[in-house]
Order: sequence, then structure tokens, then C-alpha cells
Amino acid sequence: MNKVTRRSFVKNIGLGVGSAAILPTLVSFENSSLLSSIPYTGKKINIALCGLGRYANILAAGLQETEFCSLAGIITGTPEKAKNWKDKYQIPEENIYNYENFDEISKNKAIDLVYVVLPNGMHKEFTIRAAKAGKHVIVEKPMANTAAECKQMIDACNKAGVQLAVGYRLHYEPHHLEIQRLGQEKIFGPVRHIEASLGYNIKGMPADDWHFNKALSGGGVLMNLGVYCVQINRYVLGEEPVSVTAQFSPKTKPELFSEVEENISWQLNFPSGAVGTSTAASNCRADRFYAAAEQGFFELSPAMGYGPFKGRTSKKEFNFPVINQQAIQMDGISKVILDGNKLPNHISGEEGLKDMRIIDAIYKAAETGKKINLI
Repeated sequence: MNKVTRRSFVKNIGLGVGSAAILPTLVSFENSSLLSSIPYTGKKINIALCGLGRYANILAAGLQETEFCSLAGIITGTPEKAKNWKDKYQIPEENIYNYENFDEISKNKAIDLVYVVLPNGMHKEFTIRAAKAGKHVIVEKPMANTAAECKQMIDACNKAGVQLAVGYRLHYEPHHLEIQRLGQEKIFGPVRHIEASLGYNIKGMPADDWHFNKALSGGGVLMNLGVYCVQINRYVLGEEPVSVTAQFSPKTKPELFSEVEENISWQLNFPSGAVGTSTAASNCRADRFYAAAEQGFFELSPAMGYGPFKGRTSKKEFNFPVINQQAIQMDGISKVILDGNKLPNHISGEEGLKDMRIIDAIYKAAETGKKINLI
């Protein structure tokens, strides 16, 4: 499938199989507050990426395709990376910072927003420092190591009068907008059961990778991948879970996973009676979502990675053109800020806090073997 821009997305919806059945979702996607129809003035949100690891490279590529924002600066602790990025993206020297002089960014009017792409354990510090510098913030998921840290980040941004978003790219992706519609509008009746699994094989990952360090990662695969499964359960149902049970799986690579979990499964119980069963794994590949409703089903496979996604219901397939998920996410956030509006709740710091409260409870349930109530 060919990639399309945000502007051409709705124009090309006829390319998707069964597009007529999902037209309402696509119309709302283009006309939502995330991509407001207010005339665009030509101004852009200038973004500085804080942390230049693997995902920052994907974000930088996405920023080359955006309409409402641009890559204006970088923050890194590695001089060699600073030089390479400066040359590759023509970043002005005055827009390059390290972790020690980062606070001087407060004086730089050429940067409007800091996107924190550091290890999870550093999210709180740099979100708060960016807020104090008067910059809007996007922080990668999971928002922080604990729910308590998330609350501190929200409070700091509110106090500074800046906006805080979490990098939930799938809230902008059309297949995921469609499964939200199918679930929340009960197109096949009430959803009774959800299965969501996401896994990858860590073969070849160096033993000193920060994902194995609990202080930096906050945990293992639940933090890294499981947050997507928590999210998809919540936004398909449009409900918050009331309780959780969970189980750690035996470790197959204990030499790597001495501090954090390798695999974990959990079950979320919702007020409607729906149950969401999920697994996050580090020793096998998995990427699937399935929802069983009273009158049918809908699914994505692949489902939560970078795609291309494939969707199917009990009646027909639904497949959309491929978009750059990072570009449309950053454009969506930037357009809201440019319009002077408040970011919607489902991509805000409050959403990240909700996920972390659930993740904290999943860990507690797995550690104690008990059901943990969330209300």
C-alpha cells in the first residue's frame, strides 16, 4: 500500500476495502478538533527532540512530512550525535543542547515544544524542566515510571501554563479510529471479550540496553509494549477497568531480565461485563487485536506496531492507505496548539496518568497473585 499525506488521506479513502462502512470515521478524522478546519496561517510549531535514540530517528523522519510543525532543535548527551544530526537536518548551532545546559532553552524563542524521547525513568525530570522553561511537551509512552510521577509532570505543566501530550500515535491512525467506532458505537452489539497481544524478540539486543535497567525503564515488556494493549482495551470499549488480575511468565533469559519482567499476561474487567485479556512478550513476535461482540467480531492483525495494519470484521475487510503515524500525530497536536485550543483528553497527560495507574495495578496483581480493584 502506498503512503499518503494527511491532506490526501480522505481524498483517497476509496482505496480501502469496505470504505463505505467506515466513512463516518474518516469524515470525523479529517474534521475533528485534532485537525481543525480553521484556516492555517503558515506558522509552525518548532519542535526539539530530547534524546536521540532509535525512536527519535523515526520521529525525525516523520517531521520531514509534517505541515504544522518542524524539527528545530535537539537535546543529546552525545557530541557525535549532535554533529551528525546538525549536518543531516541543518539544525542551527544555537538550537543544540545537552542535558546539562538544557534549561537555557527557556531563552530560545525558536523552539516552541520539547518532545521527550528519553528512557522512561528520565521522562519526569525533562518534562518538568521543559515546562519550567516555558515549552509545550510531548512525552513518549509510557508517560513515566509510576502514576505518582505522572501527576507531578501534569502539575508542573499546569503551573507553567504549557500543554502536555503523550505520544499516543495510534489515536491518529485510521484503523484504530475505526475499531473505536465499532466498539463504542456497538456496531456489532456490546463487546464482551477483547484479546490484545504485542510481543517482539529481543534477540540481538545488547545486555546493557536501558530496557533491562529498572531504574531507567520502570519495568519490562509491560512498560515497553503492554501500554498499547491497555490503551486499545480502553478506547475500543470507551470504559475504564474496575479490576485487574495478572501473571508473570517464567523467564527464558534470566541473565537479561534480572531486574524486569520478560513476559506478562493480565485480565482487565470492565463495568459493562467485558473482559480484556492481554499478553506482552519479549521472546516471541505477536501483534494482534480481536474483539468479540454479541452480534459479530472485529480484529486487526497486525494491530499495534508500525503496520501496515489489516482489519476485518465478521462481515468484511477494512484496509486503509498507509500513513506516516508519527507525522500525523505531531501535526494533530501542533494544529491544536496553533489554534489556541486545549489538547483533547485522550492524548493528554491525564490519559497517560490513567494508563500508569492501570499498569501499577497490573504489577501489583502479578506480584501478589490477587485481584486488584481500580475503583
